[in-house]
Amino acid sequence: MDGPSWLQTYSAKMNRPLRNKVRHIHTRGNPSAAIRVIIQLKRRVTPARLNTLQQHIGSLSLPIIRRLPLIRSVASNVSMPCLERMCSWNGIGKIYLDGIKKTSLYIATPSIGATAVRRKTGLTGKGINIAVIDTGVYPHPDLTRPVNRIVAFKDWIHGRKKPYDDNGHGTHIAGDCAGNGRESKGKYRGPAPEAGIVGVKVLDRQGSGYDSTIIKGIEWCILHRRRLKLRILSMSLGGPVNTVCSDDPLCQAVEKAVRAGLVAVIAAGNSGPRRRTIESPGSAPSAITVGAVDDHRSIRQADDNVMWYSSRGPARGGRSKPDLVAPGETIVSLRAPGSVLDREYPYLRVGTDYFILSGTSISTPLVSGAAAQLLQRYPSLSPRQVKEALKKNAFRLGLGPNIAGSGIVNVRFLLKRRNPRSKRKLSKG
Repeated sequence: MDGPSWLQTYSAKMNRPLRNKVRHIHTRGNPSAAIRVIIQLKRRVTPARLNTLQQHIGSLSLPIIRRLPLIRSVASNVSMPCLERMCSWNGIGKIYLDGIKKTSLYIATPSIGATAVRRKTGLTGKGINIAVIDTGVYPHPDLTRPVNRIVAFKDWIHGRKKPYDDNGHGTHIAGDCAGNGRESKGKYRGPAPEAGIVGVKVLDRQGSGYDSTIIKGIEWCILHRRRLKLRILSMSLGGPVNTVCSDDPLCQAVEKAVRAGLVAVIAAGNSGPRRRTIESPGSAPSAITVGAVDDHRSIRQADDNVMWYSSRGPARGGRSKPDLVAPGETIVSLRAPGSVLDREYPYLRVGTDYFILSGTSISTPLVSGAAAQLLQRYPSLSPRQVKEALKKNAFRLGLGPNIAGSGIVNVRFLLKRRNPRSKRKLSKG
């Protein structure tokens, strides 16, 4: 049997991952199992509408774990009987499986032109703040001295107020885009060493988190973008996807962030080299989706090669992805002492302050830092114009768009004084 009898009746009310989950539970004969879901209403979430929903399901339990007004939704843990009853309420738009995303790891800066641009033009990302939506951020000296550039911190896992990173991944990411190299005398420096960092902890100490928690982090960034002078979201996380973006609540949240004026830079994932392995939310059409190359420790980009693990397109729905690639193999960045990664992989430490990681996780913040340099030079660019400028000026590798996108990010075009908005091919967005 393919599933409970009601599954076909209400199939259109659930996204594909949820339908698959229901079938799996039914096959195992465990109808009392709880399912973590995101419940999207047809209209905005109000206490009255939630009360009507509760009346409709009767005595069945509907705990509200998170309210997600960004996508007219709430997150909950529900039983199979509750799910069936909810599907029959006409106020429901769609119900999604609340999936789990993880850090995009597989256990630099000079090659993308950022060093030359910084030296010759003074573009350091100053005045541009980047939200690192990840496992948190440790107050590393390369981020806090001589000036503390961790401009804000929001913890959606434990609710702590002061910056910390119990996994270590987010700290490395923050350094990849904005570390100033203070403790290495400039050796390990990100593309935007004067950009501000907004740490948004949505992943736990093991580097994983629910879609609903990540959506809450994105929602918070949108709400506070003007106060925090936020321009860029850097998301080095993802998970397998078997549905199109319009059927993926996390993807929907990313699209809303871009429409709100935030540049979304997201890891392609490490599920390559097979086709159609772009992960969510990197499958979002408006995102700058980033794959990984090995730069072989040379400034020349012609000898770079796409890493076998870097996810390939097309994305679900047929859109070409990734958009760009960047160095992501054996990259040295900031260490978070005592974190999970630091304890489990002590042989990856470089001195006392740095750490080596690889993956599309690492290539993503390099593009975020490049975007910060671009926005410092041309602050009025829209997210669409930033994406187009970086794609248009990438170093071509002569590979298909579903392998390397437009090529390797290359900000050397900023050495010229020409405003990319003046190019007809860069449409306004």
